[in-house]
Amino acid sequence: MIFSEIYGSYFKAVSAILSKAVDGVLTERELTRTVLENAFGESLVTIPAKLTDGSWPLITKDYGTPLLHKPQMPLTTLEKQWLKALLLDPRVRLFDPSEEGLEDVEPLFTPDQFVYFDRYADGDDYSDPQYIEHFRMIIRAMHEKRKLRVRFHGHQGNRQSYICIPYRLEYSSKDDKFRLITGFRNKPLTVNLSRIDSVHILDPWEENEYSLPREREKALVMDLYDTRNALERAMLHFSDLEKETERIDDRRYRITLHYRQGDETEILIRILSFGPVLKVIEPESMVSQIRERLAKQTALLAEE
Repeated sequence: MIFSEIYGSYFKAVSAILSKAVDGVLTERELTRTVLENAFGESLVTIPAKLTDGSWPLITKDYGTPLLHKPQMPLTTLEKQWLKALLLDPRVRLFDPSEEGLEDVEPLFTPDQFVYFDRYADGDDYSDPQYIEHFRMIIRAMHEKRKLRVRFHGHQGNRQSYICIPYRLEYSSKDDKFRLITGFRNKPLTVNLSRIDSVHILDPWEENEYSLPREREKALVMDLYDTRNALERAMLHFSDLEKETERIDDRRYRITLHYRQGDETEILIRILSFGPVLKVIEPESMVSQIRERLAKQTALLAEE
């Protein structure tokens, strides 16, 4: 089963231990180190003890094993169907993943079964050959730590060209777009991939040649009223952000969100989508923006 504990971190930890026992390199210290690398901290209390006291008769007293071959973790049919479904996503296909072993597998679901709300309709065209080529060249430059010459057109159509360091690719679910975050003259430069006209990979960059961009982080505090599973929806909706949640009473929670300053408009839209169950407490600048947007919406409704 997908996400099963048997096929999760505990299995991987024990599998790694047994593989080392088959190779004849397992020791008490190596057993401990392997558990710490592959499982949770509390697993150090149970896994070594179970293996060495005979509860799990897989390790001998001299840290050998009766196994002749290293353990394997074959995928279940359900897991294969789930992976095949992921590979149908055009955003996943941008990374050129291998479909080896999944050729004759039926997908668990297909992209056309999903209906998206609160998303702009002008998302990136992930099937465009030029877009795919640019995406993969950027990924290659990031892995090889090489500079890029990026030519793109701005919001007003003006052509621009920069030599920069590809720092990060990020995806906006609200815009349905990928953005390239780069280091340019020790400042962050953000470019929508759909606006890029050409990409050229240049020579490698040195650690002391550029300073990677440090984006300013901001925080906001809001109260959530848990009606109609609002808490569960909020935790899922803001799962990509660092946050702290404090219970105030039976129905009210205080949530502190941390986000990058450049994402402020998107965060504002995401908060407004919850309606009255979310109330921003601070900062005052965000409260003012929400009031301004609500006033504009009210005026538009009055005109209609």
